[in-house]
Amino acid sequence: MRLKAKSIISVSAAATLACVSWYLLGGQGASQHGPSSLSNGKESAELEVDDQTAAGSLRRLVNGRRIFRHDTFGSEDFWGGTLRLHETIKGEKLGGLGPGLSPATALALGLKVDVTALPIKLRKAIKNELVDLDDPAITVALLQLDAVVGVKGFFDDQSDLSAVGIQCSLCHSVVDDSFAPGIGRRLDGWANRDLDVGKIIAFAPNLSPFAELLQTDEETVRAVLNTWGPGKFDAELLMDGKAMRPDGKPAATLIPPAFGLSGISTHTWTGWGGVGHWNAFVANLEMRGKGTFYDPRLNDIDKFPIATMHNFFDVRETPDLITSKLPDLHFYQLALTPPKPRGGFNPAAAARGKIIFEEKADCARCHVPPLYVEPGWPMHTPEAIGIDSFQAERSPEDRYRTAPLRGLWTHTKGGFYHDGRFSTLLEVVEHYNSFFGLNLTEQEKLDLIEFLKSL
Repeated sequence: MRLKAKSIISVSAAATLACVSWYLLGGQGASQHGPSSLSNGKESAELEVDDQTAAGSLRRLVNGRRIFRHDTFGSEDFWGGTLRLHETIKGEKLGGLGPGLSPATALALGLKVDVTALPIKLRKAIKNELVDLDDPAITVALLQLDAVVGVKGFFDDQSDLSAVGIQCSLCHSVVDDSFAPGIGRRLDGWANRDLDVGKIIAFAPNLSPFAELLQTDEETVRAVLNTWGPGKFDAELLMDGKAMRPDGKPAATLIPPAFGLSGISTHTWTGWGGVGHWNAFVANLEMRGKGTFYDPRLNDIDKFPIATMHNFFDVRETPDLITSKLPDLHFYQLALTPPKPRGGFNPAAAARGKIIFEEKADCARCHVPPLYVEPGWPMHTPEAIGIDSFQAERSPEDRYRTAPLRGLWTHTKGGFYHDGRFSTLLEVVEHYNSFFGLNLTEQEKLDLIEFLKSL
């Protein structure tokens, strides 16, 4: 029997590809226990895949994961060369400034450590409490091992920390705490709701670039950064200069997860665009990498005065260290599936809650299964969902996105909605029950919550 031009991958080859793909995604597929098995031998035998396409997809997954976890896009020139963050990390005893950043303090700020990057001897020493976690020199050593998730240290010929850069995984990866709290295997795509981004930035000795953009002084910038709190970041601050909401609370919003994005058109709280757009926006304007970015919507002096005055709507840097990496980064992110819950909910109550979700409460009207967000353009006016318009008006669309619900259990810390205004799921349900006049009973509310926890 002659093979067609497009080779038929054997069952074993297809299974191997599935296994490797599952491994690359950190076991974050649908089952959480391993790669899904092929449905049956006949279907497997009939699976026709262009070898080049299959190999190319695998390469893109590998490269995309590397970019997501390890690429700084040249941001070390800003965080190290300009802000000099590395100086306060290593501290005065190591030639820097101040007391330094100890591992204990770093973990308290929500930074995570990849246990797979630690040598076995070091793991044993930590377990036996032979490592001083209050010593900034250990933090520097961890950076040299490339073990700090989302932060890369750069060292000179004398192994002296000379700069630091940041990576996508800083905000959008956590660890499974399998070794110790804050130390474990990476979980890509999970929102790091422990991370106090503001305090980490405020730790830098030079905040003058932010002060100049915001037309204020460094101490005011530092004070604003320290108000953000764990799990929050203000991506619009350097676009519109609005540090506080009208009610006096910080304008920072919760870090969203970066999994479950496939099939969804908008990937931010207020619908700036898909993850491809947001990757370019963040890599250039927030991470301060070196690349190209174009979005004429930012050329609006009334809505985005800072972005307009500093031409953030049209960025062109040479060499471009970002643009060539965006396709594979995007590919990897779209492959990150929401992890299924590992218990933590009542199955019987969740089954009842599913009926409430789809029928009486009509939640499925906007959170359409199985995406649990509207296919198409899932955007709503503030009036349509019964909240204020402040954050919506900081975006080009003046609307809020319907939040996808799959994997909700992984990012309940810090509250719900874009700014965490509802501290519990019950508060969310109570809001909609009142706003839409759903007349849910107390038991129905509780059952609905169990269903949300089961997604």
